Amino acid sequence: MTERNSNPDQLITTIISGIEEVKGKEITLLDLREIENTVCDYFIICEGTSNTQVNAIVNSILKQVSKATKDKPWHIEGADNAEWVLMDYVNVVVHVFQKHIREYYDIESLWGDAKTTQIETSI
Repeated sequence: MTERNSNPDQLITTIISGIEEVKGKEITLLDLREIENTVCDYFIICEGTSNTQVNAIVNSILKQVSKATKDKPWHIEGADNAEWVLMDYVNVVVHVFQKHIREYYDIESLWGDAKTTQIETSI
């Protein structure tokens, strides 16, 4: 696995800032470090109200992370239909959902053993 993201706190803060900048909703941080055999250390989950807002959130995250850390995601999936976009920053994976898709897959319950933090937003 690549050894990028040597400072996950800065990456997480920057990603959350990117989500908040375009009024992403219901931001949740899942800390997966205490769980065996996980693919990354953190999930950041949020939602947008439409395809347009999901794309705006993704673009805002890309822009802010690139500016702050010069980092790019290793992989992005789902950008074509913008119902569930996954952004893989190796140690941090971002899930940007539309509300109905987030409710359907309920990732927070699937990873119920993770330490969960609700991010308070000022919107």
